[in-house]
Amino acid sequence: MLAIIKPSRQRTEVRQAHLVDAALHLAAQRSPAEITTADLANAVGITQGAVFRHFASKDAIWLAVMASVTEQLMRQLQAAALAADAPLESCSTELAESTQPAERNALRALEAVFMTHVAFVVAYPGVPRVIFQELQQPQDTALKASVRALMQQYRTLLMRLLTQAQQQRLIAPEADLTGACVLFIGSLQGLVMQALMSGDVAAMNQLAPGVFAIYRRGLCASPAPAQPDTRPG
Repeated sequence: MLAIIKPSRQRTEVRQAHLVDAALHLAAQRSPAEITTADLANAVGITQGAVFRHFASKDAIWLAVMASVTEQLMRQLQAAALAADAPLESCSTELAESTQPAERNALRALEAVFMTHVAFVVAYPGVPRVIFQELQQPQDTALKASVRALMQQYRTLLMRLLTQAQQQRLIAPEADLTGACVLFIGSLQGLVMQALMSGDVAAMNQLAPGVFAIYRRGLCASPAPAQPDTRPG
């Protein structure tokens, strides 16, 4: 038996989605801290009082924003990683020949995750503004906890792909995977910060392939041999 959704509940869910979209749209234009419930009401075309019929507080709206962002971003990243299953050249011909084509996907999946995240930020430039601002707050909040939960999901995905890539001999066997995960996220954050400062978020699309190419070369490189100590005894 199909559940019957009451019209009032349906309208509430639609209005909540509109308010979340409005919050992200406004956050792309100015600091999220400056966005008021009156701004959100005007953007959606309802009264300020009506906003609180759908959300208990402004904090609840931003929590809903983060929940929506987490669901959309992780779904897109997971899909991109799964779709990137074409054979990929390894760091050397020898490694490529020793790896089965069906397995040679983890490094390409990492690249797909990187590019998909960049495309997500270009489409929703308000997202990093919300995240960066909340992480700067000294106190712990429910919103900061939701940001941390997103980052934990992200790191879990990256570590899985990096581990697979190392097992498939697509990256250096001695590569520091924890450091590689940090550098992956840091490279994305650097692109985002530069884009926000320049005001040209779309430029990330052109810069991202070159940034990932440098990152990939770092994963494939072997550490430099230790230099002998030539200091006088």
